Amino acid sequence: MHQKLTVRAQWDANEEVFYSDSNIQGLHIEAPTLEEFESVLMDVIPDLIKANYPSQEHQYPEPTRVWEWPSLPANYA
Repeated sequence: MHQKLTVRAQWDANEEVFYSDSNIQGLHIEAPTLEEFESVLMDVIPDLIKANYPSQEHQYPEPTRVWEWPSLPANYA
């Protein structure tokens, strides 16, 4: 059975960045916009999955985007 891997973009109002909340070991992202967050995520996620699950002998599917957050910051355009 496959583990469901999750990444949530959380907003830190004090630092004014989105940061990752994830069950993927080694994933730590901070970015000022969701677009930058997603760009970094899509760049690093395949390597992190392969590093964390090296014994899996199958192709890794493309990540599916499901954003979860309580609300966007008031000044987010």
